[in-house]
Amino acid sequence: MGPQRMYGLTLWVRRLLVANLLVFLVQSTLLTSPSFRVALGFNPMRAWEQPWSFLTYMFLHENVLHLAFNMLMLFMFGPSVEDRMGGRVFFLYYLLCGLGGAVLSFLLMQWQPVGVVIGASGAILGVVVAFAWYWPNHQVFVFPLPDPIPAKWLVTFLVAFDLALAWAGALSHGGVDDKLAHLAHLGGVAMALLFLKAQDWRAARRDGRQGRMAESSVLVSQPPRVSRSGAMSSGKRGKSHSEPDARATAEIDRVLDKINASGVDSLTPAERKFLTEISRRMRTPPKS
Repeated sequence: MGPQRMYGLTLWVRRLLVANLLVFLVQSTLLTSPSFRVALGFNPMRAWEQPWSFLTYMFLHENVLHLAFNMLMLFMFGPSVEDRMGGRVFFLYYLLCGLGGAVLSFLLMQWQPVGVVIGASGAILGVVVAFAWYWPNHQVFVFPLPDPIPAKWLVTFLVAFDLALAWAGALSHGGVDDKLAHLAHLGGVAMALLFLKAQDWRAARRDGRQGRMAESSVLVSQPPRVSRSGAMSSGKRGKSHSEPDARATAEIDRVLDKINASGVDSLTPAERKFLTEISRRMRTPPKS
């Protein structure tokens, strides 16, 4: 549907919001023991002993502010991304971005000890990256800025902010864990970029195949001409004409849907040629 869906909850965004809120409520009231955090948080030193923690860590949060920031970002950007991807793909994408944060934490352990990592920041950053990927110039209001900024600059700021906090942690004697936690957030960004780039690559291959098929079948098949009296110009009025015409109509619908979703620049050369040919035929008056 696009960024106009912002602030309207979709199925998986609503489920993720509820899941995070419920886990935090349990974490703050019933299971306040540090052992709960140790059991579900991601500790790179014990990753192979607790493989579930690669995913469960992203549903724990340090405090109310930590939770509120992540859920606000999910609430703002998640519905549009879910609409674009589809519910199942969006949920898989969310988990993969969170997994990316854990994997980067694990890799960082090879150089420096890493403490227990918790929070959905890696997954949330992945959602924001996807929003900026699909709608880079969509204007987003950010408090306390007086004017909205493009989504691509918001992502740039968030990534730079994490890097700055990591650098500040590197300069302090006691900030090793903090430094690595902020760098781990960027694992979600890296996973998001890999996923979205692979998605674009698959779409380009699919569009290339469809474009070649359209060029070889739809463009070669001339749609039936209709005379002024309403009769077909050819004596064959049956299946041989209706099928090419139906394929042409279906291809027109597909190309127009692609323009609405991704813009004219996303069209392949074959699709551009197809639209040019269709436009030329529509301008040519039927022969009587």
